[in-house]
Amino acid sequence: MTVERFPVEAGHVLMFRRAVGHRDTERGADTSADLPVPPTFVQAAVQFDPEYVLRPAPGRTWHGSADDPGFIPSGVDGLHAEQHYEFHQPVRVGMVLHTTEREGRTWQKSGRSGTLHFSEQIVDYIDDSGTLIVTATSVGVRREPAAEVPR
Repeated sequence: MTVERFPVEAGHVLMFRRAVGHRDTERGADTSADLPVPPTFVQAAVQFDPEYVLRPAPGRTWHGSADDPGFIPSGVDGLHAEQHYEFHQPVRVGMVLHTTEREGRTWQKSGRSGTLHFSEQIVDYIDDSGTLIVTATSVGVRREPAAEVPR
């Protein structure tokens, strides 16, 4: 995911807070702009990525539509297994963030049912001044079934 411009807006944060079960008010917050930004809010940056595979687009079948009832969207190889966030600075309303993406580690684990291949995608969220704000690491897993042994 590469996002050129991800504005952290009070209304967007407020809707996200409600969606994940936070109260509209908290001690010390006079307006929605003063509300703390939830830790996972940076994931909402995908709404600003026009190529994001799970984002509906005119003329393109999208995951969850009646045309594509499958569990894994085309273009996605495997399943999302873990998500980690490292905060270098707090995310605040009024910031404008930008993202850069890079590959992380890869590893595998084998067992009787096959091999699991793990890979990391790392997204850095950077503010307008070039300061690193958050590093998000997503771990994906893809299963390679074991070869069948003839009987």
